[in-house]
Amino acid sequence: MYKAVIFDLDGTLLDTIGDLAAASNATLRAMGYPTHAVEEYKQMVGNGVPKLIERFLPPAHRDEAQQHRAAQIFFSYYSAHKEDTTAPYPGIPALLCLLRERGVKLGVVSNKENTLTQGVIAHYFPDTFHAVAGHTLGTPTKPDPHLVNEMRAAFGLAPGGVLYVGDSGVDIETAHNARLAGCGVLWGFRTEAELRAAGAQFLVHTPAELAALALEGGPAKG
Repeated sequence: MYKAVIFDLDGTLLDTIGDLAAASNATLRAMGYPTHAVEEYKQMVGNGVPKLIERFLPPAHRDEAQQHRAAQIFFSYYSAHKEDTTAPYPGIPALLCLLRERGVKLGVVSNKENTLTQGVIAHYFPDTFHAVAGHTLGTPTKPDPHLVNEMRAAFGLAPGGVLYVGDSGVDIETAHNARLAGCGVLWGFRTEAELRAAGAQFLVHTPAELAALALEGGPAKG
């Protein structure tokens, strides 16, 4: 049994791609640029909003001034519409409730900006997580492990007692960098191939499988 589980947010706990895509496309339209299909954004997210903005802007229009303007438009739109279509993945609320009942510490570490991360978690999962951390400007994003390491230390746990869960190769790299077991979820934005290539120790298809892993342990999915 793991004593703590630290989760990624977007694509792991919440299906946020619709609202992220809407904010991105609203930004592009406001700037007079072509938009992208929602599915394309699944390959753009995961490294924080600044990297998302860089990726969705046309290659010839990614200079600092354009990115700054895009960020202003994006954050204004997203702050007002971040809960339009976003919802927990099926089974996630029950999973979190079960883990808390069994005494597992719960955390979130996201590359989403910290204020947004805190607000989204408070809205969708009130009084659920023991610790929540998002990205702060001027600090490295995942796969840098500093936020995960700080959270694990605050829980008072050694690396072997903590499982890190996410939907992307970045998350698995984060787990490796923090010396934690890394579990990839197959309901998120990225592919099984990406998770395997990143070296996921575990792969799960459903929150019920994740509950069994966290509470009972088990072999890596081969």
